[in-house]
Amino acid sequence: MTTPALLPLSGRRLPPLNLGASAFPHHRATLRLSEKFILLLILSAFITLCFGAFFFLPDSSKHKRFDLGLEDVLIPHVDTSKGGKNLGGFLIHGQGHDEHRHREEEERLRNKIRADHEKALEEAKEKLKKSRDEIQAEIQTEKNKVVQELKRKDSKPLPPVPLPNLIGINSGEPADPDIREKRNKVKEMMKHAWDNYRQYGWGHNELKPIARKGHSTNIFGNSQMGATIVDALDTLYIMGLHDEFREGQEWIDKNLDFSVNSEVSVFEVNIRFIGGLLAAYYLSGQEVFKIKAVQLAGKLLPAFNTPTGIPWAMVNLKSGVGRNWGWASAGSSILAEFGTLHMEFVHLSYLTGDPVYYNKVMHIRKLLQKMDRPNGLYPNYLNPRTGRWGQHHTSVGGLGDSFYEYLLKAWLMSDKMDTEARKMYDDAIEAIEKHLIRKSNGGLTFIGEWKNGHLERKMGHLTCFAGGMFALGADGSRDDKAGHYLQLGAEIAHTCHESYDRTTLKLGPEAFKFDGGVEAVAVRQNEKYYILRPEVIETYWYMWRFTHDPKYRQWGWEATQAIDKYCRVSGGFSGVKDVYSSSPTYDDVQQSFFLAETLKYLYLLFSNDDLLPLDNWVFNTEAHPLPVLHLANTTLSGNPAYR
Repeated sequence: MTTPALLPLSGRRLPPLNLGASAFPHHRATLRLSEKFILLLILSAFITLCFGAFFFLPDSSKHKRFDLGLEDVLIPHVDTSKGGKNLGGFLIHGQGHDEHRHREEEERLRNKIRADHEKALEEAKEKLKKSRDEIQAEIQTEKNKVVQELKRKDSKPLPPVPLPNLIGINSGEPADPDIREKRNKVKEMMKHAWDNYRQYGWGHNELKPIARKGHSTNIFGNSQMGATIVDALDTLYIMGLHDEFREGQEWIDKNLDFSVNSEVSVFEVNIRFIGGLLAAYYLSGQEVFKIKAVQLAGKLLPAFNTPTGIPWAMVNLKSGVGRNWGWASAGSSILAEFGTLHMEFVHLSYLTGDPVYYNKVMHIRKLLQKMDRPNGLYPNYLNPRTGRWGQHHTSVGGLGDSFYEYLLKAWLMSDKMDTEARKMYDDAIEAIEKHLIRKSNGGLTFIGEWKNGHLERKMGHLTCFAGGMFALGADGSRDDKAGHYLQLGAEIAHTCHESYDRTTLKLGPEAFKFDGGVEAVAVRQNEKYYILRPEVIETYWYMWRFTHDPKYRQWGWEATQAIDKYCRVSGGFSGVKDVYSSSPTYDDVQQSFFLAETLKYLYLLFSNDDLLPLDNWVFNTEAHPLPVLHLANTTLSGNPAYR
C-alpha cells in the first residue's frame, strides 16, 4: 500500500537555472578560456605564494627561535643540577639552546621551499605540454579514484548475524490446474512488465510504456536510482524468475549509488528501497543487498535532526538537509510517513547490531504516546519543530493509512512480544470504528475521513487495504473480538469490490462517495483514475488466507483480466484516466509498486499458503516480506515490551 504521490500543489518543480555558456550566447568565446591559460593563472598565484614565504621568513637576529612551537616542551624534572630552571617539578628546555641550530633549521626550510617550488614549476611545464583531452582524462581518472575509494569505505563488511528461520520462500504451486493456469498468467504479466522496463527504462526509476522511455517523480528527487529494479526484486524471486533477479542484482551491485545530490522522500525511499533491499537479502542471502540497505539508511538518518526527533518528509542524500512538503499543514510532517519506518528500522538494527535505527523509531512512538488525541484519533499532521498536531484531519487512507498498519505489524514482527504496539493499535482501531466506520443506506460498510469534527462520507482506494489489516489483526484482538474484526474485514473487501464492479472497466477509481443515492462511485473527474494500485487485491489476498472463501480468488481473477485487457500496452502496463469510460486514455506510467505489490499479491492469491506463510513473514507497506524476529536472539533492548 503506497501513500499517494505527495507533490507540491503545482505538481511541478522549477528546472535548475543554467548559468553556463549557453545562458549567455553572446559571450561564449569570452567564457571558454583555454585550459592552459587557466593553469598559468593558478601557477602564477602559486609562485607568488612561494616567493612570499621565502622572503618573509622570520629573521633569527630578531627572533631567538624558529622551532614551530615544538621546542618548549614540558619534561618531568629529574635533576636541577644539570642546568635549566625548575618550574613546579618540570624543566623548560629550549631557551638556552644553541642559536646555530635554529639558523640551520631556517636554511633547511628555505631549501625545502625552493625545491618544492622548482618541482611545481617542472610539473606545470609538463602539464602544459599535454593536450586538452589528455588533461581531461587525467582529471577523470583522479575523480574515479576518489569515487572508488568512497565506495570501498562504504562497503565495509557488516558483523555476521544469524538469519531467522526462513520458511516458505519457494514454490507454493497449486495442485488445481485452473488455479495454476491463473498463477502462470500473473507470472507472464510480470515478465511483460519487467522485460519492457529492461528494454526501455533500465536504470530509470519507472517506465513510460507508451513513450517507451524512463520516468520519475519528485519522490525520488532528480536521480535515477532504479526504483523499479529494487521494488521488483522479491517478486521476481518468489516467481522463480531467477535470471531477471540476477540482472537486477548486477545493476544494484554496480550502479546503485546513494552519494547523489538529490532530495528524496524519506517514506518512499524507506518502504521501496530499504524494504526491497532487505527482502531481497533475506530471500536470496546475497550480502550486497544488506550492505546497500545499510548505506542508504545512513543517508536517511539526518532527516531525524529536528527539535522533536520527528523526521522531515524529505532529505537531500548528499547534504543531509531536510524539509517538509510545502502544502502539508504549515510545514508539518505526515503521520503515514514518519509512522511507517518501524519495520525496516528494527531490521536494520537487528542486522547491524547498531541500536541507532531502533532508537529513532522508538523515540517517535514514545512521543506519540504522550500526546493528547482528539476523540482518541491520530491527526494526520504533526509539526516537527513544536511537537504539536497540525489541522485535525484523520484518515485511514492517504496520509494516515500505514501508520496503523505498522503498529499491528510491529507486534507481529516481534513474534507478538511488542505488546506496547498492539495496545496502540487496539486503541486506535476502537476510535476509528467509533468515529469513522459507517454503513451506507445501501448496506455498504465504509471508512470515512474526519475533518475538523465532521465525517466526510468518502473512501479512497488506498483505504481498501484496511480490510486485510482488520483480518490480519483479528487474532489477538481485545475481548474475544476476533470474529468481529474478521467480519469487518470481509465487509470492507465487499465494499471495495463494489467500487470495481460499478465501473465500466471493472477497475476501481481513486476515491468513491457514499452521499445520497451515490454509493461506491467516484463523482469528481479527478478521482476516476486507476494507476495500477494494489490495495483492493491486497485485501482479497489476506481474506483468502484467513477464510479460503473462493469468492476472493474469483474477485482477484476479475481484476487480473481487467488489468490485462485495459492497462496492458505493447511497452508494459499503464494506468488509465477514467474507469467509467469505455475508451479510456492512458496516463503512460508503469508504477514501480505495480511490480512490487499488485502482481505479487495476485501471484500469492493463486498460490498455496505455504509460500511466505504469515506465521513467519510480515509484509511491509510496499509488500516486501520481512521475517518475524524472535527477539530473544536480537541485539534490541531498552523497551520492556521487547524483553
